[in-house]
Amino acid sequence: MSIITKLAVAASLATALSSVAMAQDLTGKVVGFSQIGSESGWRAAETSVTRQQAEERGVDLRFADAQQKQENQIRAIRGFIAQGVDAILVAPVVATGWDDVLAEAKEAEIPVVLLDRGVDAPEDLYLTSVASDQVVEGRVAGQWLVDTVAGEDCKVVELQGTVGSTPAINRKQGFEEAIAEASNISIIRSQTGDFTRSKGKEVMEGFIKAENGGAEICAVYAHNDDMAVGAIQAIKDAGLKPGTDILVVSIDAVPDIFTAIAAGEANATVELTPNMAGPAFDVLAAYLADGTEPEKFIITESKLYTSADDPAGEYERRKDLGY
Repeated sequence: MSIITKLAVAASLATALSSVAMAQDLTGKVVGFSQIGSESGWRAAETSVTRQQAEERGVDLRFADAQQKQENQIRAIRGFIAQGVDAILVAPVVATGWDDVLAEAKEAEIPVVLLDRGVDAPEDLYLTSVASDQVVEGRVAGQWLVDTVAGEDCKVVELQGTVGSTPAINRKQGFEEAIAEASNISIIRSQTGDFTRSKGKEVMEGFIKAENGGAEICAVYAHNDDMAVGAIQAIKDAGLKPGTDILVVSIDAVPDIFTAIAAGEANATVELTPNMAGPAFDVLAAYLADGTEPEKFIITESKLYTSADDPAGEYERRKDLGY
């Protein structure tokens, strides 16, 4: 069974000891963090929250930005191993190609925790994976569309995430599962926007040109909010009304998408919490203290937000989290 399937069926978020005790346990520990990059507002927030969590717990966090390249991540992880860090956090840019470097970390007896994305590697090579159920995220987005169009014909264009990444694979799978029984809904075009706002805009412009100036498009499903924001601009540039002429549903729940929802330019988003580090540090504290083995998959909640959920207030609550 692949990591993708396992993340889809894993149990709910497990809790451990109190944060106060664990903050004491991690004081002075050195943790390496290999981050994918800063391709989106959500990714920037995850980095910011991870730094905050480390500071609160007295962790010496060694940060490495991979700039969305796996070779940079592998190099960084090997650097952390050479430094003899106490643990490694990694948000993997793609799912495959990790066996060798994870085996090296295991040989050095350095526990590795995966953040927000999974890998196709033997489970014994990493301590745990802290992530949302990305298949469920796609299902939630798809079910919202099924309910919203209520049997009306709806042609969807899809902005996929980075090719080969687990979020792109899983969010596509979940959405397709949700609309599978809805014969009125079909995905007519699907292309990667690489999780970036600029690429999302560029690809959406192409979709609009290819589909009669956008007249044939009922909705755009974006694998993250940043691509959705780019798509919204492309829709406006084409003289159409995003959120009305073309429905917009995406994933992440970053502040800018709540601004768009409040303005009626986006319709729905599914939350991906940026605080993956909190649960990760919790299990590391227990493991480093006495060898306590955590649940293999720690799953965070996937909540749907629409205009009925105080989008202006959600923007205010999230705007200072580092997005």
